[in-house]
Amino acid sequence: MSSKANTTVRMFGLLHTFRKDHGLPSQAEVAVPEEGCSAAAIARDLGLPMEKIEAVFVNHKAYALDHEVHPGDQVAFVPTGVPGPGRMMLGIRHAHK
Repeated sequence: MSSKANTTVRMFGLLHTFRKDHGLPSQAEVAVPEEGCSAAAIARDLGLPMEKIEAVFVNHKAYALDHEVHPGDQVAFVPTGVPGPGRMMLGIRHAHK
């Protein structure tokens, strides 16, 4: 990825706690290349536990981790374990389609 941070990434729930437990902030500024990259690549670069990520919000819409992120997008990782009604309200149940 490029060296200039251009995208803000937030982590919620247990991902927030995971980062805090490792002395890291729950929000990070990352560099996304002009051509974009997958949300999974960002999660790996941030050292997040991939098996604990349910979906990613990009610009307020839920997607699977293979979704392409571009510079300036608003990104937030959502952990596994969101209850049923919350999944529907947030659009997570459709994220993998």
